[in-house]
Amino acid sequence: LEISDFFLFFFFLISSLDPRLEGYPLMSSPFPTTFIIGTYIYFVTSLGPKLMENKKPFELRQIMAFYNFSVVALSIYMTYEFLMSGWATGYSFRCDIVDYSRSPTALRMVRTCWLYYFSKFIELLDTIFFVLRKKNNQVTFLHVFHHSIMPWTWWFGVKFAAGSGLGTFHALLNCIVHVVMYTYYGICSLGPAYHKYLWWKKYMTTIQLVQFIMITVHIGQIYIMDDCPYQYPIFMFIIWLYGSMFLVLFLHFWYHAYTKGQRLPKMARNGISKDQ
Repeated sequence: LEISDFFLFFFFLISSLDPRLEGYPLMSSPFPTTFIIGTYIYFVTSLGPKLMENKKPFELRQIMAFYNFSVVALSIYMTYEFLMSGWATGYSFRCDIVDYSRSPTALRMVRTCWLYYFSKFIELLDTIFFVLRKKNNQVTFLHVFHHSIMPWTWWFGVKFAAGSGLGTFHALLNCIVHVVMYTYYGICSLGPAYHKYLWWKKYMTTIQLVQFIMITVHIGQIYIMDDCPYQYPIFMFIIWLYGSMFLVLFLHFWYHAYTKGQRLPKMARNGISKDQ
């Protein structure tokens, strides 16, 4: 590629930006998002553990309870907004392309997509809490990769294609799953007296597996539908790759955690949740 080709491609991208995102925080360039994610990865994999090496773990029970139930509330709100922006008001679960109009419903979907993107930064606190509480065994590749890739890929999705059924089905499912997951984490953070209610931890992994199967099947339709004029097919491939990749990773986790018994929840072994 010549330099002129690079600039032509750059100007093509600039001309393709969705003007409805003008003024939204973090949307002017992918660099702030990239910087935040890079800082997050460095802190949770290197700097944080080093700073905590000779310190006692922080006791963050009250903060974590507030955080987890706040994420539950946010996830419920985003689920409702995704439903009202299209999923309960006209989407077909088939070839639903991006609506670039400025209709109230389309603009509502733009706001919801941006909020979902922003929520991925809030969820970075999951890992930071692990580090501050010296639960470094839970800062796994799967965990860090999942939390890093979501906000970065969603910046491009929001900036170029905010909306559409094909582009938001996985986000809707993810919000629903997070209502369940963070309810679990919230109850967990309330203390040992509540651990007896957490017998269903194993089923959270099952719910996540079902989520990724549904995502992969739904987005896979793009390859068998005739003449679906979705504006950015590359995003469909990325979503399909994401769903397939995490399906494999979670199946691997499931096999080693529950089939081979290498990582049974501590609650099953001694009545105490692993997350606490």
